[in-house]
Amino acid sequence: MRRKLALTLSVTVVALGLFGALTKGAQVFKPAVDQYVCPPCGCGNDDKVHDKPGACTVCGMQLVLKGSAAAQPATQGPLANRKKAAILIFDGVQIIDYAGPYEVFGQAGLEVFTVAVKPEMITTAMGMRVTPHHTLESAPTADVLLIPGGSVTNTQQDPNVIKWIQERSKQAEYVVSVCNGAYILAKTGLLDGLTATTFYDLLDGLPAVAPKVKVVRDQRYVDNGKFITTAGISSGIDGSLYVVSKLFGKARAQMAALNMEYDWKADSTYARANFADRHIRKVFGRNLRLNVPPGAQARVLNTEGTSRNWEVKWEAQGEIASAEMMKLISDQLSSGQWAKQNSSANQGAETSGWKFSDEDGGEWRGAVEVRPAGAKVFTVSMKVERAGAK
Repeated sequence: MRRKLALTLSVTVVALGLFGALTKGAQVFKPAVDQYVCPPCGCGNDDKVHDKPGACTVCGMQLVLKGSAAAQPATQGPLANRKKAAILIFDGVQIIDYAGPYEVFGQAGLEVFTVAVKPEMITTAMGMRVTPHHTLESAPTADVLLIPGGSVTNTQQDPNVIKWIQERSKQAEYVVSVCNGAYILAKTGLLDGLTATTFYDLLDGLPAVAPKVKVVRDQRYVDNGKFITTAGISSGIDGSLYVVSKLFGKARAQMAALNMEYDWKADSTYARANFADRHIRKVFGRNLRLNVPPGAQARVLNTEGTSRNWEVKWEAQGEIASAEMMKLISDQLSSGQWAKQNSSANQGAETSGWKFSDEDGGEWRGAVEVRPAGAKVFTVSMKVERAGAK
């Protein structure tokens, strides 16, 4: 009986010990309290852990669960599993042409790298100095190949660059040119038979480099499937966002644009080359220089409009009469193939009417007014309007 009682007590003690251990273990392995962190926005507070949801005290963003997808940087993850974007750079490259797309692709989670002919530092337009990640020979295969613009003459004449683009284009999902980077891409022959755009002031010269390319002036970027060309400067951002939407869906592009605080409109019809001021620029140049007599000077006061109409206003100062100013303007317009229709003078103001045709045979009207605005000061207004425009 005593043995049986002792055995019972021993079993009870052991059972109690096991229960205590299990209970203690349950306390050790019970689910942890949820932890919250700021999304990776770079505010410096990303690593601070909170025990309840709320807003970051630094940037104001809503906290997210630690370890969740929302808490991971866009670029986190094995490099081998990420899409790659290669950006060609060269001496004289336009900064925003490559830096804008670099930002877009980086925001969207691609691995981005620059490529140059040599490993040495290059000097961009406006003097920025940049060391490329890779040379033509060492650059990895990329899903996106981007060719920016700038001072492109030497690059488009480099047979090594042309061959590299031709070969790498076979492996890429998308090949994108920005601005007059289209001249480099066109030199490869890869745009033959396709439509393309480029910097507004260089559109008319593109057929000389690529006579088999159909040039369009009314699109911000032109999609030919694999090959996408964008217009000048900032349009490379829009074109890159468009590529992101093709790779990952529209939402990824929208989120990248929002994080950049960029007002991206996928259906934007903004095309600088198609604005009506192109007809005025053909006469007065890109800087809209108004001819004035020696000793006088002129400056642009305002230039604005749409694809169907435009108005430029200047202020001219100096020893000059309205009639003399109008004569100088008329000479410029006549040399630009404008035909005068009428003219009049009233209380010191001079006006004249004109007409001309555009590159597609469309008819346009022009109107010029020179009006005194004070002692030795005149305002000059020039308007153009497509015939039939409302």
